[in-house]
Amino acid sequence: MSKHEQFSEKLGKSLIFIFASISLLILLSIVFFIFRDGFLAFKENGFFHFIFGHDWNVQDNTFSVLPLIVGSLVVTIGALLFSVPIGFSCAVFLAEIAPEKVRNIVKPAIDILVGIPSVVFGLLGMILLVPYIRDHYGGPGLSILAAIIVLILMILPTIIAQAEDSIRSVPSSFKNASLAMGATHLQTIWNVILPCAKSGLVSSVMLASGRAIGEAMAIYMVIGNTFTFPKSLIDPSRTLTSNIVGQIEEAAVGGTHLHALFGCGLILLFIVFILNSYSFFIKRRGCRSC
Repeated sequence: MSKHEQFSEKLGKSLIFIFASISLLILLSIVFFIFRDGFLAFKENGFFHFIFGHDWNVQDNTFSVLPLIVGSLVVTIGALLFSVPIGFSCAVFLAEIAPEKVRNIVKPAIDILVGIPSVVFGLLGMILLVPYIRDHYGGPGLSILAAIIVLILMILPTIIAQAEDSIRSVPSSFKNASLAMGATHLQTIWNVILPCAKSGLVSSVMLASGRAIGEAMAIYMVIGNTFTFPKSLIDPSRTLTSNIVGQIEEAAVGGTHLHALFGCGLILLFIVFILNSYSFFIKRRGCRSC
C-alpha cells in the first residue's frame, strides 16, 4: 500500500470517527435535555399524579398524562391490529407468490410510500376521511378512528418493506428442502419460511410501532385533541405527541407547563426505548427453529 493510500485510509477513518462522535454527542444532548426538564414534571406534579391523574389544567399548573397515554396506546394498537396481518400478507405475496414483473412494479411503489411526509397523510385525512366519518358515523369526524386509519396508511408500507426483505433473506435451501420432502408451497411458507423470518417480522412490527406512537403532525390534524378518555372510536381524543405539538407554543420557558410537555416527551422516549430494545433482542436471538 502506497503512502497516499495509507494517508487516505487514515483520513477516512478519522472523518468517520469525528462524524460518528458528533452524532453521538447530539443524541446524548437531546436525551439530556429531555431528562432534565422531564424529571421536573414528575417532581412538580408528583410521580403517581403525573402518570395516573386525569387533569391537564394550564391555569392551575396541574398536569397528568393518563388520558394521553391511553389515547396513544389505543391509536397505536388499533393501527397495528389491521396493518400487521395485511402487511405480512402483502409481504408474503411479493416475496413468494407474485411474478417478477408484478414485484418490480409494486416494490418501488411501496418504497415511495415509505418516504411520503406524514403531513401529507394528515392533510388527506382532514380533507377526505374526517368529513366521511362525520357524515356516515356521526360525531365531529375528528376522532380516534380517523387517527387509526391515517396511521394504518402510514405504517403499512414500512411493515411490507421490512417483512418482505426478511422473508427473502431466508436461505433458499430451506425452501427447497421442504418442497423436496413433499410439502406444498403454502405449507412451506407457513411452516418453514415464516418461522425462519420471525425475528425480521417482529422487528418490522417494532419499527412500525415506534413510528406510530411517535407520530405527531398527522395525528394532530385528525384526532380532535380533546383531553378525555375516548369512549368509542368516533370520539375525539389526544395523544402524547399531539399534546406536545398543540401546546408547545403556549408554554412559557422554564414554566411548569413546559416541564409537563417535556414529561410527555420523556414518557415517549421510554416507550420507544422499550420497543427498540425488544427489537434488538429479537434480532440477536434470531430464529431458534432454524
